[in-house]
Amino acid sequence: MQLIYEHKQLETQILERSRHISPLSLGNDLSLLFLGDNFYALSVLLNSGYRGKIDLIYIDPPYNTQQVFMISGNRANTISRSNNGTTAYEDNRPLPEYLEFMRERLILMRELLSPCGSIYVHIDSKVGHYLKILLDEIFGAENFKNDIARVKSNPKNFARRAFGNEKDVVLFYAKNTKKNIFNQVTIPLTDNDKIEMFQKIDKSGRRYNTVPVHAPGETQNGETGEMWRGMLPPKGRHWRSPPNELEKLDEQGLLEWSKNGVPRIKKFADEHKGKKIQDIWRYKDPAYPIYPTEKNAEMLEMIIRQSSNPDSIVLDCFAGSGSTLLAAQNLNRRWIGIDASLVAIQTIQDRFGLLPFQFINLENI
Repeated sequence: MQLIYEHKQLETQILERSRHISPLSLGNDLSLLFLGDNFYALSVLLNSGYRGKIDLIYIDPPYNTQQVFMISGNRANTISRSNNGTTAYEDNRPLPEYLEFMRERLILMRELLSPCGSIYVHIDSKVGHYLKILLDEIFGAENFKNDIARVKSNPKNFARRAFGNEKDVVLFYAKNTKKNIFNQVTIPLTDNDKIEMFQKIDKSGRRYNTVPVHAPGETQNGETGEMWRGMLPPKGRHWRSPPNELEKLDEQGLLEWSKNGVPRIKKFADEHKGKKIQDIWRYKDPAYPIYPTEKNAEMLEMIIRQSSNPDSIVLDCFAGSGSTLLAAQNLNRRWIGIDASLVAIQTIQDRFGLLPFQFINLENI
């Protein structure tokens, strides 16, 4: 499946153009911040030893909104679409040009990703379906992981002949679907979750529920398939623990027996390790952003925890205000940020203050 549009290049042409960009001497330990066109910067990285070295890419690229985003110091939320501010970035390409702009850069990002790497593309529903096909083409449909709906704002009541829009989209792909870093980050149960999921209360006031002592799948040659208290596991199932462990649970009062003598294991709310994160996220963006399209910092930290390790490099080549970079810094990851907007770069430098990183101005090279 491929998108067909005007002036679409061969992938080999894009990669060949990238190879002609000269490498630079980049620090081996410092994080990197580039000012300049991200095709050029991604090519510099590829040709300077970073091919296959990036474990996580998160991008929040332009959405092709046909707007020019301004930034102003005299508005409550700093963001303006008037003509009186400073241009942060322009987002007004014809659709075929926009798609090829994104495709060129996504191909280079794929080359930078490590074998255990992942990419998260944050986009809206107006162009997200086009990018989904491009991502399938570039990364392989077999490496698609999730199409995530992100609740970004409170309900809107605009007078338009359509439903209100509270969400945008995050497309999640792996370089290799069987190898991508995924740390099984969970979120804590809410008080309502605990009440709904753990409806029983023991004598000490602890909330709990119960699960069967057996689980799906037969054990052919192992303790969890053996006799326990004169019983074998039901057909097609096995004991959750070896019989001697089940005895210990019963001695500790952690088995609950029904009137018919059927045991179940007690699971307590205060021992629960948290819920698996689903594909609907509720991370609303800042009410008073310091830069257009600034994203929720908690969401970015979750992504970085989930799909990178402390020794990973995190890349955002549409860095904007640097929220991804700051989240990576807070989690002790090395980061690489790229943006063509001087306003964006100045915002990032202000946010990082004296924290060390290598700054590369590609406009002076």
